[in-house]
Amino acid sequence: MAKSNLTNKGNSNNAEKVRQFYNQNTDNFIEVYGEIIQAFRTTNVNEYLDYTIKSANLKSGERLLDAGCGICGPATYFAKKIQDVQIEACTVSDIQAEKGQANINKNNLNSKIHLTCTDYHNIAEEYGKEQFDVVYFLESFGHSTQKNILIDACWDVLKPGGRLYIKDLFKRLSDDEWEQLRINQICMDIDKGYEYDIANLSSVLDKIRSKGFILNFVKVPEVDLSEFEHLTISNDFQNLFNIAKIESWDDYIFPIDFYEILATKPTINNLDNMHLYFMNK
Repeated sequence: MAKSNLTNKGNSNNAEKVRQFYNQNTDNFIEVYGEIIQAFRTTNVNEYLDYTIKSANLKSGERLLDAGCGICGPATYFAKKIQDVQIEACTVSDIQAEKGQANINKNNLNSKIHLTCTDYHNIAEEYGKEQFDVVYFLESFGHSTQKNILIDACWDVLKPGGRLYIKDLFKRLSDDEWEQLRINQICMDIDKGYEYDIANLSSVLDKIRSKGFILNFVKVPEVDLSEFEHLTISNDFQNLFNIAKIESWDDYIFPIDFYEILATKPTINNLDNMHLYFMNK
């Protein structure tokens, strides 16, 4: 069964808001999105999950942390597809934890997935240091308003050689002053509607690099555009439930970019010898 640990040392106010948001809206998300609550996806969402396995390089025998797991849609898919994988899944929402556990039970995956109701900023205290081969965020990273603390926590729980994978939306930049003002305003509306904090890509990358991670890549997800869902599912959700609904398209500016980030915690801790990491790859 999922256990609950909602003690939040650094992010309590926002974590509670996110918890309440998903407690109130999870059924609405399921109605539109199904079990895979992600905006950037292909029409056949299983194909996108297969792409995620390949892009994040998820492998048999690894221990994974699904940070912000929703109702364990991706976790159950990965557990079925990847042999001998162990997944710790966490969500701050007790409603999602209940539904996620039911999903695990339904798929007979209790031996491969363990679900905890906790704030993902507290993963080092929850799981201990150097426990995971991969920590991944699938459009959940943006719920954090303290991303530096969150990246610190990921570093702590990753084994040397472990990987951090983030797939999320990031604020788009423009050299047109009016356009950037509109982007900022629309992002604020999204943040308010979804209890989000759309990330600045440069700031996130700076933190990842300064922490000591090796940046493997940052890229737009490499999917066939003819298979891309083009966010129609997000528009359906907004229209049905009036969350961050676009009232007018007259001056609408597309405000975000989707990126994937993969970074590795090096096995060499001596910065003087960091170049050896690349020579041994």
